[in-house]
Amino acid sequence: RLYEAQAQPRGKSKRVSDGLDFADDSNDFDSAPLADLFPSVSVVFADIAGFTAWSSAREPQQVFLLLESIYASFDKIAYRHNVFKVETVGDCYVAAAGLPEPVDNHAVTASKFALDCLKKMRESTLKLEVTLGPDTADLELRVGIHSGQVTAGVLRGERSRFQLFGDTMNTAARMEHSGERNRVQISQATADLLSEAGFSNWATPRKSNIYLKGKGDMQTYWLRKSKSTRRTVQRGLSTSDES
Repeated sequence: RLYEAQAQPRGKSKRVSDGLDFADDSNDFDSAPLADLFPSVSVVFADIAGFTAWSSAREPQQVFLLLESIYASFDKIAYRHNVFKVETVGDCYVAAAGLPEPVDNHAVTASKFALDCLKKMRESTLKLEVTLGPDTADLELRVGIHSGQVTAGVLRGERSRFQLFGDTMNTAARMEHSGERNRVQISQATADLLSEAGFSNWATPRKSNIYLKGKGDMQTYWLRKSKSTRRTVQRGLSTSDES
């Protein structure tokens, strides 16, 4: 599998034999890149709103305590929903459903993951404010989801990493950036997949379109679960897929 080829930092003595000669400016590899095209996945961007101002008034250890606590809880949620953690960039957590093993209901999976992260974020910040200060509970998650194709693979180098590329990544990031605190904004593509899966009432149209550079006006949706939908999910999916 692609994700199994991720490499840990290597010692200098192993770098040349692993295919990358740091003494050679050409940096040629001795094998073809390990990459593939995934035609249909759902990408999640989750950003901690208010983190920059909060962290500027904290000690480094406090900043890392917050991030480690939150990210560890998200990792557990991702494992439970079979969502692939792509990376963390600062205070942004990036994940994807539908890879490396393709699944048909990736939009539903990504949506459940995002909503569970919102709930866990609220619980975590309330607990952490005892040690990190009362304004810690003011931190909230802003989440965006978009569905489409991505190019994914192991980007080789001194610190090889499994990475995703493509317009789907950019659009998912914009869904997050143009969203609101404590809400999940999803694209039309993701809303369509939810509707096809029988969960159209999870998506509430945003009152006005948003403008994205290079794409123009876009209709987006707020993600929510209704009580009636939750009962449908419990009947239609196996126990391991339930929220």
